[in-house]
Amino acid sequence: MRQNEGTREATLPWALQMKAVASGEPAHLVQTLTGAILGCGGWVLSRGANDTGTINMLFEFERQACIDIYSVLIGAGLELSRAGHMRFTELCQCTRNHRCNCGGEIASIDLEIKTFPVAAAEMGVFE
Repeated sequence: MRQNEGTREATLPWALQMKAVASGEPAHLVQTLTGAILGCGGWVLSRGANDTGTINMLFEFERQACIDIYSVLIGAGLELSRAGHMRFTELCQCTRNHRCNCGGEIASIDLEIKTFPVAAAEMGVFE
């Protein structure tokens, strides 16, 4: 690894792009997630839903709150992609192992959620 690469990685915050699916109404899910993220000390930078039921949220939080943020996403009913789970787990483990050095750093999540009506979820459409 070149010296510049190590320095560059140390100065950049964790910026993750994630995808998820969820059942329910997009407006209700946006409201629930916003409240949950704010309740964990995070900041919602942008949020919205389109006509197809896709929600886009951009939010940030201090890394020391990563387990709380991860928990509220799952608790709100999101089914993160496999890659999303792996990246979030990596963030949480890295933060735990280096708490003194990085707990106050900022992590950023760009989250895209595909929503499905509750009726479709009950029929097992996206299982």
